[in-house]
Amino acid sequence: MSITFYYSPMSSAGRISLSLSELDLPHEVVRVDLRAGDQKKPEFLALNPNGKVPTLVIDGTPMFEAVAIQIALGERYGVQKGLWPAPGSPEQLTALTWLVWGQVSLASALFRYIANTSDYFAEELRDAKQAEQALTETRGLLRILDGHLAGRPYLTGERCTLADLDLASVLGWGLPAAKIDFSEQKHLQGWLGRVTERPAFKAAMVET
Repeated sequence: MSITFYYSPMSSAGRISLSLSELDLPHEVVRVDLRAGDQKKPEFLALNPNGKVPTLVIDGTPMFEAVAIQIALGERYGVQKGLWPAPGSPEQLTALTWLVWGQVSLASALFRYIANTSDYFAEELRDAKQAEQALTETRGLLRILDGHLAGRPYLTGERCTLADLDLASVLGWGLPAAKIDFSEQKHLQGWLGRVTERPAFKAAMVET
């Protein structure tokens, strides 16, 4: 087994770092300096033509897109370690659903709200109506997630999976950054606390 992980701090690569840590997989880490333009170098573009992180090379085959990488890690290494449901099981279908939902639905709305309210983005690029719409959408999605977590400790049931880690990493950063109050979502609060207290989660967040 050979894994090379290309990452940059404070990026979506942190989610992959978290999974690699939780899975306890030996791997080589290559830091990509985005400000210096490392992502535009021919040798990196040969691995990821998008010029972005995360990028993972597993046994010589490059992968990009965080969700695809999470699924590959889960299917290849996570089942045996209890961090990914068995192929074809109802739990696997649930894990895939919420993993993609977290990025396509929730993260899209959440980051759209941040982009239209945060000082990280130029004021002339912000739109108050877009922010209002994104906030309404995000709050609705948080209620959906809270409802799903009612009566179950993790997304698929009793066991934490890479889907939980991925979604928690997005919310663990995104909700404070957006300054969104989710105190009414008690099930979501409890779940987020359980996931973020895992030793690998804490270690990965410090490292990235």
